[in-house]
Amino acid sequence: MSESNPPRVALVGGAHIHAPGFIKRLLARTDIAIKSIWDRDPAYANRRFAELGAEYPAKHGTRIVGDVEQIFSDPEIAAVVICSETNGHEPLVRAAVKNKKHLFVEKPLGFSASDANTMADLIEPSGLIFQTGYFMRSGAIFQFMQQQVQAGTFGKITRVRASNCHAGALNGWFDTEWRWMADPSQAGCGAFGDLGTHVLDMMLWMFGKVESCACTLDMGTARYPHCDETGEALLRFSNGPIATLAAAWDDLADPSPFMISGTEGHAFVFQGKVYFKSKRVEGADGKEPWTKLPEAAPHAFELFLDAVVGKQPAIPLVKPREAAYRNTVMETLYTAAAQKAWVML
Repeated sequence: MSESNPPRVALVGGAHIHAPGFIKRLLARTDIAIKSIWDRDPAYANRRFAELGAEYPAKHGTRIVGDVEQIFSDPEIAAVVICSETNGHEPLVRAAVKNKKHLFVEKPLGFSASDANTMADLIEPSGLIFQTGYFMRSGAIFQFMQQQVQAGTFGKITRVRASNCHAGALNGWFDTEWRWMADPSQAGCGAFGDLGTHVLDMMLWMFGKVESCACTLDMGTARYPHCDETGEALLRFSNGPIATLAAAWDDLADPSPFMISGTEGHAFVFQGKVYFKSKRVEGADGKEPWTKLPEAAPHAFELFLDAVVGKQPAIPLVKPREAAYRNTVMETLYTAAAQKAWVML
């Protein structure tokens, strides 16, 4: 399609904290346009619509719809961006697949392992474009680390440490319209699941299946009742590595979010730079930041939009079954925390 008649997408649910960012990315593109916005709560729909400004709706005919079926039955809409509360994902995904709409579903895919795998069962055979919000895969440093794992430059990998922490609870990020994200009855998890799923995705992407795990969670400041604000897990991967995973809304900083250590090399991230040492790579002495990195890929959402408009994404999109497995592992970690025990997957 030409820029005067680009493919149309719809925002189906505007409750997620990342929805405004996705709207900004769509506003910046000329090869795709937002036709419709819906949320079960009119306040969310109105806020997201206001973020379009005055000119965009006039140019593209963008409107708020009161019935989500108006989106799913609209033949002009090629794709939907699902940013509802997590416990509302499954019926929206069912409708998207039934009506053959490509779909971006904000992470985590499911409220639980069960509905996540049900959605994967629906999406996989449909042939539709699917993506979710695991944006760390696009980063140059994480692509580099994944490549080194595949190349074997660490030798036998013995230890992995990952964290994803910010000051969301300390700064009251969820005191506003995003309050539901600190309500496990709607989000399915607290801080540990919300942030931890990103670095869990990195570890599963690099090291494969998890054999067993243990976990401990804490309410931290207890700003959000019945919601974990911090936690740490220990995971044994089926192919050998032992890993720790930390995630929290109670940290002022997270300066060293990833480390891989093996018998012949190691790499760690500090203040946005990677330090790399390997017996198998010339010049990799770990003394200075390693700069021989691949080019960063576009954000996960941009990769989805590229695919919808017919461009080849720079890196592969997340598969539905991959997204569901992240739900499975995270649910098992929460089970391990509740049981105060090691749990097998």
